[in-house]
Amino acid sequence: MGKKMLAAVVHDFSKPLSVEEVVIPDPLVNQARVKIETSGLCHTDIHAAHGDWPVKPKLPFIPGHEGVGIVESVGKGVKTVKEGDRVAIPWLGYACGHCEYCASGWETLCENQLNTGYAIDGGFAEYANAYADYVAKVPKGVDPMDAAPLTCAGVTTYKAVKVSGARPSDLVAIFGIGGLGHLALQYAKIAGAAVVAVDLFEEKLSLAKELGADYTVNARTQDPVEEIKKLGGADQAICVAVAPKAFEQAYHSLRRGGKIVFVALPKDNDVKLPIFETVLNGISVIGSIVGTRVDLKEVFELHADGKTRVIHEKRHLHDVNEAFKEVEEGKAKARLVFEL
Repeated sequence: MGKKMLAAVVHDFSKPLSVEEVVIPDPLVNQARVKIETSGLCHTDIHAAHGDWPVKPKLPFIPGHEGVGIVESVGKGVKTVKEGDRVAIPWLGYACGHCEYCASGWETLCENQLNTGYAIDGGFAEYANAYADYVAKVPKGVDPMDAAPLTCAGVTTYKAVKVSGARPSDLVAIFGIGGLGHLALQYAKIAGAAVVAVDLFEEKLSLAKELGADYTVNARTQDPVEEIKKLGGADQAICVAVAPKAFEQAYHSLRRGGKIVFVALPKDNDVKLPIFETVLNGISVIGSIVGTRVDLKEVFELHADGKTRVIHEKRHLHDVNEAFKEVEEGKAKARLVFEL
């Protein structure tokens, strides 16, 4: 038997994760073994562990796609990282590199991709193996506690703001100010736009104000559509709230010619949008999935330059099931990060 590591393992979609000792696997060809320092908790990890989505992970597996740590050893063929490098292991764990999507800068749409913490064991463990070409080097001076959420929450919302086309003079509505939303807000501000933050919890809206939101709307006590229309309607709406109703409200809050970017992946998959108004008002509906290696590099550069703040709370891997509950109940202030 080889050397063991602590890991949070999903054995059954209907049961809690098991925190147990498992054998540390050797890196395959083109992989690096990473000694994990921090690993962020994303809502996707919860959906993966519960088997919520149509294509389910193969059991047993280790979730986590915001793993940050030090390269301890490399397998054959690795040229892009070396022992001692601090790297981040994102959701896009592998892509073929040759298809039309990969060749045109849309590797996130590669049909042969493998996702970390889903098809490949992820960062909820003391060690993780990752395809070296798809990890990102973490710049010096970036705290691993910050780097973990930037690896998914950061790059996902950065890409969403990019594809929204937000620019100075625009009004961007961010629906859901949590692990993703608090970063989406900052990227929209970096793009020069005014931001209206929408959430159900007053403490999340206070955080939004602290991070530069120009307007806030409590969707529990106010009608977000009405409030945003009073501001002239949103040029772009970015929906990172895990509820179809929020997507519908985001859509209806748009001004003519506006764009809505779908980001969150609610368990309830369907949203009702009107065809007539979409056509007459020239509305664009865009799906945005994580970001490329270039996007992630830019996210780290912005953070290293002091342009973003990551709000996180530390947790231990032993408390993984309680942390899942916190996120599901909306009690986590922003991103929960396991320190290993």
